[in-house]
Amino acid sequence: MSRTIPTINTQRLTLRGMRAEDFSRFAEIWSMPEVVEFIGGAPWPRSKAWAAFLRNAGHWQITGFGQWAIHRHRAPDMSGQAGFFYAKRDLGEDFDSFPEAGWVLTPDAHGQGYGMEAVRAAHDWFDRVITGQLVCMITPENTASFRIAEAMGYQHMRDAELDGDPVTLLVRKGPPQ
Repeated sequence: MSRTIPTINTQRLTLRGMRAEDFSRFAEIWSMPEVVEFIGGAPWPRSKAWAAFLRNAGHWQITGFGQWAIHRHRAPDMSGQAGFFYAKRDLGEDFDSFPEAGWVLTPDAHGQGYGMEAVRAAHDWFDRVITGQLVCMITPENTASFRIAEAMGYQHMRDAELDGDPVTLLVRKGPPQ
């Protein structure tokens, strides 16, 4: 089975499929304490980054959607990732049965609207090509991600725990009106 990962261009960003040569930067991003602060809290070793990198590639092949690498125009390396996946986290059928949205940016890309731009582009694609309900999970202290989720039309589903840490589960039944 072979699926083409679409490339999405916005005013300041390109979202594209990850390539083998992106792995070193991917691993570097996930080893940054500022990146994982609200995502488990511990920097990832290269082995965990490699497993996630391969899982992302396989996700596109199996489901027809996944995470894109985020590239700022004229920047040499990827600045993060955004997209959709099934995580099967055992958080309940009302959560695990739907694609989960996620986004990550490097610290030097924070506070400039890149996250909103990338996530909006990914959601616009999803709404045109895949459609349907989406979920996301955010650590309660991650106010920047909550702003993005709210702008995309996510609403509070319930509070939960993942690996002993509190998380907020959100649901998006379709594009905001």
